[in-house]
Amino acid sequence: MHTEKIIRSDKYNSILTAAGAVFAKFGFHKSTIAQIAAEAGVADGTIYLYFKNKEDILYQFLNYKTEIVFKEMRKAVNSNENAEIRLKNLIRSHLREFQNDRDMALVFQSEVRYIRDIAPQIKNISRMYLDLLTEIIEQGQIEGTIRKDLFIGLVKRFILGAVEGVINTWLTAGSKYDLTSMADPLVDLYFRGIESRESRPSLKD
Repeated sequence: MHTEKIIRSDKYNSILTAAGAVFAKFGFHKSTIAQIAAEAGVADGTIYLYFKNKEDILYQFLNYKTEIVFKEMRKAVNSNENAEIRLKNLIRSHLREFQNDRDMALVFQSEVRYIRDIAPQIKNISRMYLDLLTEIIEQGQIEGTIRKDLFIGLVKRFILGAVEGVINTWLTAGSKYDLTSMADPLVDLYFRGIESRESRPSLKD
């Protein structure tokens, strides 16, 4: 009984991994069950032992990957460090997970936002990420490193939008550079902005 559960889990995971590769290569709408089965090395009928249809595979793929990614993200921010370091850890973890699984990055960034049936799932993923950002931003406000007069919702979407933009640029460039190297510059930009300190009028003037 225990052995059957392990085999089932391994096959289930291998199908999801195969689905990610197929969705990333062909796009969700052009992908077929037959392509996923071939990539996974199983018969077409085996897919239906674990999934209802192609949409269910995508839904389960998102659940599976989100659980892994957010486990790593939560681990990255669970520390007694200050808000700036925790934000760096969060973004570095985000970029590292997507760099380590380019197929997942392509599916998340290029496909899922155009598929209406899984919109609630995407909202749930975004909510979890935004909750982590809220925690860090509020800590920074208490520490005095983040302004208290900011709209937190706007700050969170500014951060998330910039991270997604960096990932999209990396994908478009063929993933030819270290994506995680962008974490520190991003956080530096969040905290210090683009204003030149030299441009500020002197108090003596």
